[in-house]
Parts: sequence; structure tokens; C-alpha cells
Amino acid sequence: MKIAAMILIVLGILGLVYGGFSFVYPDKVVDAGPLQISVDKKKSLPIPPLLGIVAVVGGVGLLAFDRKKA
Repeated sequence: MKIAAMILIVLGILGLVYGGFSFVYPDKVVDAGPLQISVDKKKSLPIPPLLGIVAVVGGVGLLAFDRKKA
């Protein structure tokens, strides 16, 4: 339970600091037999600040619940 709580807290903080992440993937533009042309496309996935806050609060709540139970 503690590991899950720490992961939530770290992911929540990273989400708040970076605000999202982006990645690059190859995409075929032309595929005509032996002729293939591809282009690298960049995709961004924003992470809302509210989701980061919820993850941090949830992680802290899991830690508090785990200590209260023990």
C-alpha cells in the first residue's frame, strides 16, 4: 500500500511540474509497393493540474490510511 501511495504522489508531482508529456512516432505517408515514405509525428498529452492534485492527495490519503490501520 505504501508503494502505491508513493507512486501516486510522485506521478502527481511530476504531472504538476511538467503539465503533460509528448512522444514521437513514425507515420507512413506513402506506401506504394516498394516505395515507402514515413514522417515522424509528435503527439502531446496534457495532464490537467487537477489530476495531479488528486493523485497527490490520494497518495497522502493512502499513506494516512495505512498508518491508521497499522
